[in-house]
Amino acid sequence: MIRSGLQRRRARAGKLFVAPNLTAILVFLLFPLGFSLYLSFHSWDLFSPPRFVGVANYRRLFSEDPLFYIALRNTAVFTVLTLVPTFVISLAVAGLLNRKLRAVGIFRTIAFLPLVASTVAMAVVFRFIFASDDGLANILLDWVGLGPVPWLTDPHWAMVSLSLVTVWKSVPFAIIILLAAMQGVPENLYEAARIDGASGFRRFRSITIPLIRDALSFVLVITVINSVQAFDQAYALTGSNGGPETGTYVLGIMLFQNAFRFYEVGYASALAWVIFAILLVFTLIHQWLSRRAEVDL
Repeated sequence: MIRSGLQRRRARAGKLFVAPNLTAILVFLLFPLGFSLYLSFHSWDLFSPPRFVGVANYRRLFSEDPLFYIALRNTAVFTVLTLVPTFVISLAVAGLLNRKLRAVGIFRTIAFLPLVASTVAMAVVFRFIFASDDGLANILLDWVGLGPVPWLTDPHWAMVSLSLVTVWKSVPFAIIILLAAMQGVPENLYEAARIDGASGFRRFRSITIPLIRDALSFVLVITVINSVQAFDQAYALTGSNGGPETGTYVLGIMLFQNAFRFYEVGYASALAWVIFAILLVFTLIHQWLSRRAEVDL
């Protein structure tokens, strides 16, 4: 009887400790998700009561709004331009930082500095760097004999500029994940390969990469999710219109404009759930391919 009473008190204490976290999840995660799904089937301008419209928001998104497909295309291009450099640079830098070199701690600190910088502040700084007339980037290009580049005034170069800023911000996080995975690879595998005469690149390709596959998959998924949801760096770098023209008009900018400029909150909620569906499908396909690759091994 005493034991059962003690168990009840422990269970009650455990519930009290967990209650604040569960309340926060309910208030700040589950309720907003449910409310946005509810709003996606309504027309609401923040002032008048929501009006039920069924799937009209989704029908308008896919069949009546050409800007959606422009934003979808730009987001896909932006994702590729961000993902490939982030993947290659972070893998190479993590491999270099994993070595036992003199003052490697200093290089690790320098590599991780962009991770602690504010995204908006970083984008504002790069806006000055990419200025067409007196920006640092064009000044350096002029020193080596290359003409000025319209970084933020040409639609194509604006997308490249946005990708460069995002890569600069994304690489440190990817380096941390990959470096932690590399440090977990058993050293005796490298020793055995070294004795067999394998070169450094061969050891990296045949031992390191296969054994950090889970970390690589994580970096891939996180980078794609962050790229599809990108907003703050695009807003700070090229403005709220996704310019010049529609050069950086990504899904995040479209969501912001419909919700807070046009006050079409229901339509913006429908767009948010379409973005969620795209990311969900991508994640499920990636997990299926990862499991299939593990079975083949």
